[in-house]
Amino acid sequence: MTSHTAKARVLRTDRPRPGRRRGSGLHAYLFVAPSLFGVLAFLLLPMVIVLVLSLFDWELLSAPEFVGLDNYRRLAGDGETWHSLGITVAYVLLCIPLQTALALGLAVLLDRRIKGVRFYRSLFVVPWMATPIVLALVWNWIFDPRDGALNQALGLVGVTGPDWLSDATWALPAVALVSVWQHTGYNMLFFLAGLQGIPKELHDAAAIDGATPAQRFWRVTLPLLNPTMFFVTVTNLIGAFQVFDTVYAMTNGGPGRSTEVLNFRIFETAFKQFDFGYAATLSTLLFVIIFLVTVAQVRFFGKRTTYDLS
Repeated sequence: MTSHTAKARVLRTDRPRPGRRRGSGLHAYLFVAPSLFGVLAFLLLPMVIVLVLSLFDWELLSAPEFVGLDNYRRLAGDGETWHSLGITVAYVLLCIPLQTALALGLAVLLDRRIKGVRFYRSLFVVPWMATPIVLALVWNWIFDPRDGALNQALGLVGVTGPDWLSDATWALPAVALVSVWQHTGYNMLFFLAGLQGIPKELHDAAAIDGATPAQRFWRVTLPLLNPTMFFVTVTNLIGAFQVFDTVYAMTNGGPGRSTEVLNFRIFETAFKQFDFGYAATLSTLLFVIIFLVTVAQVRFFGKRTTYDLS
C-alpha cells in the first residue's frame, strides 16, 4: 500500500499545474495586448510627444525650431498663465467639496428601503449622461438675466438676480454650479456602493454600545468609506483641473478672463495663437500639477484606508 501511495504522489506531482504550462505567459500577453496598446498609443506616447514638443518653437506651418528650456523660462514670467492657474484652483475649490458632500448626502438618503428608491437613484444620474455642451446651452438659458428661470424664481421672493454669466464675480461660481449639478449623481453611485459594502453587524454593534446615529456615521461609516472617498476625490480632482468644454460653451473664458481656466488657455495658445510649443509647455505644467495633487492624495489616504472588512 505504501509503494502504491508513493507512486500516486509522484504521478500527481509530475502532472503540469494549471496556469504553468509552456506558452501560458505568451497567452497572457496576448490577452493584455489590446489594452496595453491603448495605454501606449493614447496615453504614454502623447505624453512623450508633448514633453518633447515643449522644447521646440513650432507654429504648425513652419519647421519646428529647437529652443531648449526657453518655453519654460517664458512660463516663469507669464502672468496670464498663472492667472489662469489661479482661476483653475478656484474652480476646483468651488466644485469638489460641495460636489462630494452632496453626493455622500444623497447616497446616505437613498441607502434605504423606500418606495421608488431605484427611480430616484436613476433620476440623479441622468445629468451625468448628457454632454457638457448640451447642458451648457440649457444652463445658459437658466442663467439668462431677463428671461432665465433662476432670476424669475428669485424675483418671486423679491430678490433681483445678477447677470450671472456676464458678471466677473458670479461667472465662475455659475460654471462650477453646473459641474456640481452634472456630476453629483454619478459620484453618489460610488458612495452608495461603498455604503452597501459596509457590514451591517458593525452598525449593530455600535448601536448596542450606545452610539447615536451621528456617532455611527462619523466613527463607523465615514472611516470605512475611505477607499470610496479616495477614488471619488482623485478622479474628480483630475477632471476638475482639466475642465474645458463647459467653460468654452458657457462663457468662452470671460467676462474679463474671469473664467479662463488653464485648459482654456492651452486651447487658445495652440489653436488661436498657433504657438504649439508653448501650448505643450502649459500642458506639461498641468500634468505636473495633477500628478503632485494625486500623489498628495495617495499619501493622505494611504494610512487612513481599510480595504479588508472581514
